[in-house]
Amino acid sequence: MSRRSRRTPSSEPHDTWVPRPRRRETPLGLLGHGVKFLGYSTLAGVLLAGIALPAAGALGLGMKSGVEEFDTIPDDLKTPPLTQASWIFDAKGQQIAKVYERDRRVITAEEMGPLIRQAQVDIEDARFYEHGAVDLKGVLRAITKNAESGTAVQGASTLTQQYVKNVNVEKAGDDVAAVREAQRKTLGRKVQELKYAIKLEEELTKEQILTNYLNITYYGQQAYGIQAAAQRYFSKNTKDLTIAEAATLAGLVQNPSQFDPKAHPEASRKRRDVVLDKMVENKHLTPEQAKEAKTGPVVLRYQAPQNGCITADAGMGFFCDYVKHVIKQDPVFGKTAAERKKLWDMGGLLIHTTLDPVKQAAALRAVTAKVKVTDDVSAAMTMVEPGTGKILAMAQTRPYGIDPGKRQTVVNYNVDAAMGGGNGFQPGSNFKPIVAAAGLEAGLTSTQSYPSPNKMDWPTMSTCDGTWKNLEKGRKGGAIPNESAGEVGPYELKEAMALSVNTYFVQMEQEIGLCAVKQMANKLGVLTKASGKPLEELPALGLGTQEVSPLVMANVYATFANRGTYCTPVAISGITTMDGKEVAVSPGKCERVFSENTADVINTVLLGVTEKGGTGRDLGLDDDRQIAGKTGTSDEKKSAWFSGYTGNLAASVWLGGPAGGVPMKNIRIGGKWFDEVFGATGPGPIWQMAMNDAVRGMPEKEFDTVYIPNPAPKRDPSASPGSGSGSPGGSPSDVATWPGRPQGSGRPSRTPNPNTRPAQPTQRQEQPVQQDQQPQEQQEQQGRAEQPEEQHTEQHSDQQEQG
Repeated sequence: MSRRSRRTPSSEPHDTWVPRPRRRETPLGLLGHGVKFLGYSTLAGVLLAGIALPAAGALGLGMKSGVEEFDTIPDDLKTPPLTQASWIFDAKGQQIAKVYERDRRVITAEEMGPLIRQAQVDIEDARFYEHGAVDLKGVLRAITKNAESGTAVQGASTLTQQYVKNVNVEKAGDDVAAVREAQRKTLGRKVQELKYAIKLEEELTKEQILTNYLNITYYGQQAYGIQAAAQRYFSKNTKDLTIAEAATLAGLVQNPSQFDPKAHPEASRKRRDVVLDKMVENKHLTPEQAKEAKTGPVVLRYQAPQNGCITADAGMGFFCDYVKHVIKQDPVFGKTAAERKKLWDMGGLLIHTTLDPVKQAAALRAVTAKVKVTDDVSAAMTMVEPGTGKILAMAQTRPYGIDPGKRQTVVNYNVDAAMGGGNGFQPGSNFKPIVAAAGLEAGLTSTQSYPSPNKMDWPTMSTCDGTWKNLEKGRKGGAIPNESAGEVGPYELKEAMALSVNTYFVQMEQEIGLCAVKQMANKLGVLTKASGKPLEELPALGLGTQEVSPLVMANVYATFANRGTYCTPVAISGITTMDGKEVAVSPGKCERVFSENTADVINTVLLGVTEKGGTGRDLGLDDDRQIAGKTGTSDEKKSAWFSGYTGNLAASVWLGGPAGGVPMKNIRIGGKWFDEVFGATGPGPIWQMAMNDAVRGMPEKEFDTVYIPNPAPKRDPSASPGSGSGSPGGSPSDVATWPGRPQGSGRPSRTPNPNTRPAQPTQRQEQPVQQDQQPQEQQEQQGRAEQPEEQHTEQHSDQQEQG
C-alpha cells in the first residue's frame, strides 16, 4: 500500500515546507507490518504483558488467556460518528449560539495542514509511517525499561492503538464508568486494542488513521479534535498554526491538564520545546527553526468555551432553547425521542432559523425598557409572520441564565411548558375574539346584539358532551360582572369588543355553546392549556381564565391577519450537516380554519379596539398604519396582555408575575407607578414601542374590512360611559367604523379603504334573547370609577356541573 512522503523542513526559514521521500522500510519495519501472527503465538502475550505490567516477573502472567481472548475478539472496530458542535443562526445568517455535548469540528487532512500532523507524529509515534499495528522496537524498548525500573515508566502503544482507545472512550459517551473502563491499563484492553489496530492498518492508510486521530483526540479546555483546540487556544484554523503553536498543541495530548498553556504556562512552554526538539531529531525542523520557535513564552489568543443557549446575545437564549425543544420533539427529526436526542447530541448541524435580528432587537428593547429586571413582574413578547407562521422575535425581561440572584431564568415565558416554558398565564379578554370567531362561524351577524347586563348569573350552557350548570347561583362565584358600573347593554359586537363587555361574550357563549368555543380555540392552535392539561369547557373559558402562552396568542392573531388561514409556528428554516447534506425539517403547514368573511368581520371589529372609545385607543403606531388588537386583564390584575397586528406582523405581549401571583395594583413597574395595571396601560405600550421599531421599512398592508353600522343610541346615553373615554357619558358613536376615524380622535383620518364592503348576510336568523336575560342590576355600583379594561371571575371546578 502506498504511503505519503514524509514532510521535512526546507532550507527556507519559518513555516515553509517541502515534501521529502519517505524512508524505506527496514526488515524490522516489515516484520511490524506482519504482526498479525503475534495474536496466535505466545509472543503476543509476552509483548502485551511487557507493555501493561511493570515488573519483569509478571511478564508471563495471562499469556494463555490473552491468546484465547485475542482469538475471540471480533476484528471490526465499530467507529461511531464523532460528536461535534452545532451552530444556530438567525434569519440573516448571524450566529445565535454554538451548542455541543463535545466541542469538536471534524476537518479533512487538507484543512489540518502538514505542520500539526508532523508535530503530532513526532512526539507521539515517530516511527508511525514505518511500523504496522505495533512497533516492535518500541515494545522491546518498553519491556527493557519497565523491567529495569520495576514500574511502568514507558509504554509502547502506537498512534493507531491510541486511536482505538479514543474510539472506545468516544463510544462510552458520558457514562463515567464506561469511560474509566475504556481507559484502564489492563491486559484484556491491550489485547483488544491490538486486534482492532491490526484490522485498521489493513483497511485504512496511515494518513487516514492520522486524520481520524487528530479529529478524535482531547486537547483540554473542552476542546475535542485539533480544530477545536486551535480555535480554543489560538483563535485560528488548524492550517494557520505557526510552528510554536503546532508544537504546543501536539504536546498537550499526553496530559491535557498538566500541560494546559492557560493554567500552566511554564509547563506548557517546556513541553512545547520537547516537541520542537523531537521535530529536529526527526529532521522535520532545522535547529534554527526550532530555536526561533522556542523564543519567549507560549502566546495565547484564548477563547473560553462558549456552549449552549446561555451564550446567545440580544436576548436570543430563549429562542435558542425553543429550537432545541423543537428538534427534540418534532417527529421529522426522528421517530422516537431517543433518535431525536441522538441527533441533537451528535451535533455537527448548521441550524438556520426564522428569527429576524431587527425585530428581535426591537422586542428585547421594549420588554427591558418598560419593565426592569429587578421588578417583581416580568414581560414577554413573541412576533409571528402572518401567512407563514415564522417566529420573528421572542424576548422577555428576565435574562436567560441560572443565577437567581441576577433574576435569571431558563423558563421561557413565551411558550408552553412542553417547549421549555412554564404553565402560562390567563389571557383575560385576549380570548374574546376567539369567541367572536366561533359565533360568526355559527351564523351570528356582525351586528349581533345581546342585553349584556352589568352583572348576571352564569347561564346554563351546552358542552361537547352534555350541559354545564351553575351550582353557585346567589353566591359571589355564581355571577359575572362587567368591569365598569356604566357598562349596561344592550350591546352589539363591535362596541362590545371595543369596550370588552364580559356579559356580552357570556351570552354569545350561551347561544353557540361551549363546544363551539373550544373547537375554534383548537383550530387556532390553542390545543391545550400551556401546562399541557386539556382546555375545560367552562363558561369562563371565553373570558380567558385558562392559561396560555404569548406564542400561542400571537399565532391566533396572525390567523386573523391572514384572513382565517392558520399556520403552525415555524422556528427552523433549514438544517445542513457539516459536509453539506440537508436534514429534513417541517415546513410551515397552513390550513383554513374559518371563512374570509368571518376574518374580515373580526379584523374590522378589532380595528375598533384601537380607535377612540376602544380599550387600545392610545396604541397607534407612529406611521399611522392600520393596527388591530385586543387588550386583556385577568382577575386581581395578576396578568395583563395586548395582542395586536398589522397586515403583515402579529405580536403578543404578556405582563405579570412569573409565578402568576403578583397583583398589579399600587405597583412600580419600569420606574413608573401604577394604581392598577390594564392591558392598555401595561403591555400595550410595550407592544407599541416594539412594533414601531419592527415595522419600520416594512410595506403597509391594509386589512380587508366590512361595513358595520354603529348601533342606535341608547335611550340613556349616560348608561354607557365607554371605557375611560374621558367624557362623563360616552355614546356608541365613540366607536369608529373603519375606514375613517371620528373627528377629535387625536389621530389623523385615513382615506377610505377600497377593500371595505358590506358585511355578508348571515347563515341564519338571529335568535331572540329571553326576557329573563334583561339587565338585572343597572343601578348597582354607580359610584364605581370608570376603568379602561375588563375584569373576569374565574370559576373553579367545584362551582360547576356538567350533565
